[in-house]
Amino acid sequence: MALINVEGSGLIGVQGVAKRLFGTLETLGINVVLISQASSEHSITFATIEDDVDYAKQALSEEFAKELVQEKITNIDITRGCSIIAAVGDGMQYVCGVSGRFFSALGDAQINILAISQGCSERNISAVVKQNQSTRALRSLHAAFRLSHTTVRLAIIGMNDVGDSLLRLLEVQRPILRKTFDIDLQVCTVAMDSKDTDLWYLTEDDAGEEADSITMSALKAAASASTTATNRSGGGGSNNSSSSGSSTTSTIQFEHKAPDNIIKSVFTKDLAPLKDSLFRGDYSHHVVIDCSNDDEASIFHPQWLTEGVHVVTANHTGLSGSLKLRDSIHLAEKLYANMSAKYLREVTVGGGMPIITTLRTLLNSGDKIRRVDGIFSVAMSYIMFRVSPPPDSIKSVQFDQHIARGAFQGDIEPPKPNNNNEDEEGNKTNHNSSFTEPCSFSQAVEEAAALGLTEKNVLQDLNNEYTIGSMMCLATELGLNFGGQSRHDIAKHNEAFVSSLGDEVDEQVRQKVQAAAERGCVLRHVGSLNVSQHSPEIEVRVMEVPFNHVFATAPPSCEMVRFFTSRFQPYPLVIGGPAAGADCTSSALLAEVISLMSTKLGPKSGTLSRTDSSAFLS
Repeated sequence: MALINVEGSGLIGVQGVAKRLFGTLETLGINVVLISQASSEHSITFATIEDDVDYAKQALSEEFAKELVQEKITNIDITRGCSIIAAVGDGMQYVCGVSGRFFSALGDAQINILAISQGCSERNISAVVKQNQSTRALRSLHAAFRLSHTTVRLAIIGMNDVGDSLLRLLEVQRPILRKTFDIDLQVCTVAMDSKDTDLWYLTEDDAGEEADSITMSALKAAASASTTATNRSGGGGSNNSSSSGSSTTSTIQFEHKAPDNIIKSVFTKDLAPLKDSLFRGDYSHHVVIDCSNDDEASIFHPQWLTEGVHVVTANHTGLSGSLKLRDSIHLAEKLYANMSAKYLREVTVGGGMPIITTLRTLLNSGDKIRRVDGIFSVAMSYIMFRVSPPPDSIKSVQFDQHIARGAFQGDIEPPKPNNNNEDEEGNKTNHNSSFTEPCSFSQAVEEAAALGLTEKNVLQDLNNEYTIGSMMCLATELGLNFGGQSRHDIAKHNEAFVSSLGDEVDEQVRQKVQAAAERGCVLRHVGSLNVSQHSPEIEVRVMEVPFNHVFATAPPSCEMVRFFTSRFQPYPLVIGGPAAGADCTSSALLAEVISLMSTKLGPKSGTLSRTDSSAFLS
């Protein structure tokens, strides 16, 4: 289809213009598919098939030659490559909101509307869009009126414990979310790491219930096939490739599809190719889920946002990095006002706990935040609980086990040593695997690493860098930038509790624990954010906390955050819970994606199911 627009001030209030225009088209036998004219009478726009548009313009130029010379008609323009999208049905009549939903759906899909037409019968709404956007427009309207599912194309960065858990969770929840929310979450791209990594992607872009999505089993089989193929060729692993362009492609066939439906991988030195493998112009919604905690991933966040890709992140390095990076993310969030891609960062603080959501709720309701403090690192929470446990902590565990009737299974269990309590060289160790008695600092660090509570580089936990990064995400919500300092800069001004590991450090920590116990205290790793217009400050240190304080009794591997506000008096608002665990974090990331899409589409009615021990949405 093509549009012809006849425009000029000479059309206003002049009788017979429409008769001459459409009479000329009738003489040529040109069919008019759509007509659009505003009440200002400044222009008349109509649509016809593209093959006839040149003849139509020539004939109209001859018919209105005098008006063109006198500039009563300023121009006769042609817009080629158009499509007409129409919503038709008797159910539209006398129903409020149909037009709003129609045009909101096109707006959310970033579809530019060239012309609009609606009859007074209210049974039809037509819009003219560019042909290359017609598929996306049709899909968005089908989803808005519940005629089909909304496909959301996902990319996952970082196949660590969280990434693995998220991929498994998406496979299980995909059919449930399709039924409950009419949302089809299709994993189209997986980056194993944030640099020097394999990038896996779907080669088929099908939509609907039969569309493929990368699963854990498919990914493992593909990776295994890739390794086997590389070994047979006599080469090394893909990480030895000198550039992303010289990669070896590996494939795997999905069992339930035809042989041409495969996933492929390429080796890439960074995440620059990820957007191209994820983005398809026929789809409205693209989301990158960053499960890493790497600077190499966060530097691409502003670029993806600018290009219309939503970012759901557990990676706080973007909001705690350089001022330039933080400003770039902020500008990308606001680039297209309400049409901008969303940057969802709830999981950057407290894992699955609603810390940022609570902070925003307090601010939006008019409350004033005076101070935020708490235990922000699951690794340091576990380590300090192990080296300095509160007295009689077992009683709280026994109480919860009694009243919870099986819902509470007890504390996280420390990794068990070998049967002889010997190290690798056969020497006897003083390994203590009970939470009721303190262990050495080195042992606590080893246990935390074995449980997957620490960062890849454990020093990020020990030197306060991780905690400061999380707190800077909170500071961003409060509009604080700390003079352009990054988390690295602030960490230099907060002395680390220890600078190394070993027997000497273990003895120093033991003495501090003993001295604190004599004063009725335990040691806890606490961060505080003082909100001040003149001197905002982040402070992180290990401090003595009374036995009965909420920080002292916080279970191991749990985070706890307190908000001191003007309305929550005299005690602070406390949010605490297990922020550790891949399943908690992956669930929170998925919840962010669902929240993003539900605000655009709205939920269908789900079914609440119950068993003997739980309730869930099915």
